[in-house]
Amino acid sequence: MAEQEKQQHPNLISKKAMSSLASTRGSQGETVHEIFTKINNAKDKPKKMEVLKRYDTPYIRQILKAGFDPKIKFVLPVGTPPYIANESPVGTEHGLLRNEARKLYLFIEGGDNTITRTKKETLFIQMLEGLHKTEAEVLIHVKDKTLNKTYKGLTEQLVKETFDWNDDFMRNTK
Repeated sequence: MAEQEKQQHPNLISKKAMSSLASTRGSQGETVHEIFTKINNAKDKPKKMEVLKRYDTPYIRQILKAGFDPKIKFVLPVGTPPYIANESPVGTEHGLLRNEARKLYLFIEGGDNTITRTKKETLFIQMLEGLHKTEAEVLIHVKDKTLNKTYKGLTEQLVKETFDWNDDFMRNTK
């Protein structure tokens, strides 16, 4: 009988797993907007670089490259498209830009030529509506190459220096 009490139901999470989740803010982590705001709020260039290095992930690099590389051209109209902003609180009822970043190729010149321009615009609006409003705004700034106008100090030069990228946004070879 004592052995049955010790067994845990297979659909319940263990105490160890619960404490692990509690200490890591769940699986959400910080949004791209929150990371870029930390860069914006850092006092000087070395601190901005430190923040960027702390959050160095493939999706952050992909978003920054799309937002600053002049060779990456979006096939979408400049400006804010007609979309309904998602007002849900962060962490609920919406997607994350970090997960949607892998689909950015759909909206880039030469990325996917099988989809019509109208369909691309529709997909982009759907993506924006699925993101939290702050993440949608980040994505619009990436598309329009205006990240540095919203996030002070988040510049092409800062990104290149932090990640040791050359003018082609590739790692410098030494």
